Order: sequence, then structure tokens, then C-alpha cells
Amino acid sequence: MNDLPKHFDAAHKVANFPSIRPSVPERTLGERRRFRTIWISDVHLGTKGCNHELLIDFLDHTDSETMYLVGDIIDGWRLKKKFYWPAEHNDIVWRILKRAKRGTRIVYIPGNHDEMIRPFAGMNFGGVEIMRAAFHETADGRRLMVLHGDEFDTIMLAHRWLAFIGDAAYHLMMKLNNWVASLRKRLGLPYWSISRAAKHKVKNAVEFISKYEEVVARAAAERGVDGVVCGHIHTAEFRDFDGVEYWNDGDWVEGCNALVEHFDGSMEILNWPEEVARRDAGRHDVAVTVPEAA
Repeated sequence: MNDLPKHFDAAHKVANFPSIRPSVPERTLGERRRFRTIWISDVHLGTKGCNHELLIDFLDHTDSETMYLVGDIIDGWRLKKKFYWPAEHNDIVWRILKRAKRGTRIVYIPGNHDEMIRPFAGMNFGGVEIMRAAFHETADGRRLMVLHGDEFDTIMLAHRWLAFIGDAAYHLMMKLNNWVASLRKRLGLPYWSISRAAKHKVKNAVEFISKYEEVVARAAAERGVDGVVCGHIHTAEFRDFDGVEYWNDGDWVEGCNALVEHFDGSMEILNWPEEVARRDAGRHDVAVTVPEAA
């Protein structure tokens, strides 16, 4: 009971967060790409691996009626070891809360890295609903289970200490990934993730991902739903398991993906680096003019 005033005070501060000016101003665009639903996960705010530049760009170019934050939005594991929180990470929180103020339904389903948020399930902070899991009905009537997915990770369940060791090794890979991304940007090359490429080449990683997808889809089938949306493994994917849809919305560390539902109920995985490259190519084509004949 003594903690309740603290919770209400925290809720008040969160609710008033959008009044703070972001360090990266929100872009004023004539028309955003509108979707019925957007799912994002594995942002890992509080780490250098978070690709805040691409995520801010995504948030400034899209809008939706509902947005699901499917876990590991904040990386509590890393923040416990070393505090890292640049202004751009505040800008991401600011944009999400501003969406809530504009009327977007925001549902936050914490994962294993932001498990400190799980005790607040059932509460609402600044228009953000905290839930352990959710069920989403698409425009064409399909029922999808939405959860982070660490519940089905055998390493997380049986060997939590090993998961922490793996997390440390993973962040070393992210440092290399950031160095490569920075070099490519200076050379004028598009974004490319070395860690994502390595994951798809290593046999054990491929087998783990495939097994994980099967286990999650089987759990969805047992619950009598049409499909499942999750994150956790940083691998955006769609697979059909005997009529049960498996959707993974990816991450904003390696692949920089989002899952979206269109207004007719159809769904699509967006790879935002590719979307940005196409947008930039379109601008270049418009800028190119043919010289007039003398």
C-alpha cells in the first residue's frame, strides 16, 4: 500500500512527458503511412545497439489506430550494469506517448529485458496499457495471440544464468555491428547488419530459430487462435504451421523491422532500411532533370 503514491506519481510524470521538447524535432509530414495496427519489439532502449535513428524515422513516417510494444522496449539488464540513456532514447519515448495523446491505443507487453515492468500489468501510464499478453482481432476477423515470446525460450526457462552470459556476448557483437554501420554510413552505403547476416549463416542459430517458431505456433494452436505475434529472437518472419500463422515483428537493433496490419486485415513485415532506401531513391529520381536542348 505504501508504494501506491509512488506509482501514481510515476504515472503523473509519464502522462506529462510529451510536454518536453524532443532533441530530434518531430518531422512535419504532409501524409504519414496509415495502418490499422503496428507491432514493434526488441528496441533495447538503454543500449548502444538500439538503432534510434531508424526508429525515430519510422515513427515520424507512420501512424496507426493501435500500436503494440511487444517487449524488450527498455533493456533493464544492461541498465543495471551500466547506465546509458542518450537524448534520442527520450525522443522515442516522447513519440510513443504523443501517439497515445493523439488517440492511438498503445499496448505494452513487457519481455525478459524489461521484466521490471511486468508487475504493473493491468495498469495504464500516460495512455499506455501494460499487459502480460493480448489477443488482437484483425479487420477480417482473425484472432491473434500477442506476447513477447521469452516464455517459449528453453534457455531462458531452464538456464537463466546462461541467458545472461549470452546477453553479454551478444552486446559485444552489437559493438562490432555499430562500428560497421557507422563506417558504411560515412562511405555513403545503406544500412547492413553484420550480426543479422552471421545469425542466418550459423547452422545452430538457424535450427534454434526454426524450433522456436514451431513451439510458439503450437502453443497458439493449443489456445485455439488463428495465429501469434511475438518478438524476442530478433528475426522478423512469417510462417504458416498447418493453418496457424506465426508472425515475428523483428527488432530495432539488427534488422529494424515492424509488423503492420492494413485496413483490410492483410499483414506485412516492413524492413525499414529498405523502405528508407526506396524513399531516398525516389527523391533522387525526382531531383534528376534532363537538360534542355540548346
